[in-house]
Amino acid sequence: MVIALVCQAGYRSIPSLCYRLHSTYVRRMRYLFQLKEDDEACRQAYHAGTFFLFYNNLPFLQQEGKMFLAPKINGAEIKKILEQFRQSEEKIEDSLLIGCSYECTPYFALDLGSLERAAIESELNGSFVDLWKAFFQLREEDASLISTAQALLHWHDNHQYCGKTGQPTRKNLAGSKRVCQGSGLICYPQMSPVVITLVSDGSQCLLVRQASFPQGMYSALAGFCDVGESLEETVRREVAEEVGLEVESLWYSASQHWAFPNSSLMIACHALVNPQKNKISIDRQEIEAAKWFSHEEVVMALGRKPQSSIEKDDGSSFWVPPKQAIAHQLIQEWVKKHAAVPA
Repeated sequence: MVIALVCQAGYRSIPSLCYRLHSTYVRRMRYLFQLKEDDEACRQAYHAGTFFLFYNNLPFLQQEGKMFLAPKINGAEIKKILEQFRQSEEKIEDSLLIGCSYECTPYFALDLGSLERAAIESELNGSFVDLWKAFFQLREEDASLISTAQALLHWHDNHQYCGKTGQPTRKNLAGSKRVCQGSGLICYPQMSPVVITLVSDGSQCLLVRQASFPQGMYSALAGFCDVGESLEETVRREVAEEVGLEVESLWYSASQHWAFPNSSLMIACHALVNPQKNKISIDRQEIEAAKWFSHEEVVMALGRKPQSSIEKDDGSSFWVPPKQAIAHQLIQEWVKKHAAVPA
């Protein structure tokens, strides 16, 4: 009872005694929830916040060797930048909340697409970069924050009007929702569920190529969930549609947010097929190649770096997605599981 009263009394004090009674994770989640639900708390958080800049959904990055860094800009610096480009401080309220640090420093994304791109890049000594080109050269923490920001920016850009009334919508300060100005209808950012499945026949694993993949890259099967399907039904359907195989058993591995091309939740699974019925029949509309690979071949592929060109793309010198992609995790799990299995 005492704890409950303290929590209720100190809820608006950040950090409050209530938060200190909880673990770091719980404290962060409750802080983020408060910022999403309380516009005034979010407005106050701008002063202590860290900002990531975008230009028409392209993140502002600085290159350091082969890596890209996402500069973290504090609230005072953001105000100076806006002042320099003759923008009102109220522009800050266009920001979107994308997370917070372990110390409860809030992270925001701010799109400066209405300003002059070259001038911003010159002033801040960096570039607005296509995230897809830079994603695998970002630190893990930055990649997660930037992809979250890009997904939210894209969603807000495409939901300026209510789908039911046609009236304009307005975001709350945190950007966790939009409200129809005509009807009060609330809509929230959404993700599309996608299964990504590594198929095995017990001794080999199946990897595929799509036409959009970089030259030489093979990965696991992937496809969107249909309305009314369970996760298991989607896995079985996608495997049947794309490679003509029937799944006998499957199990869940992990999940990952994926910002490309729009916001998706990648749900990673392993699937097993009968080794006596493993003949592949490819749906050419979905994929351009599919092959069974041995444990040794996959181990070698994991050791290869992404290659911009391969003389003969026949699967003999293929490579797999980098470790930032959940497909890499699936492949690593399969390799470890089958390392001690006799041929």
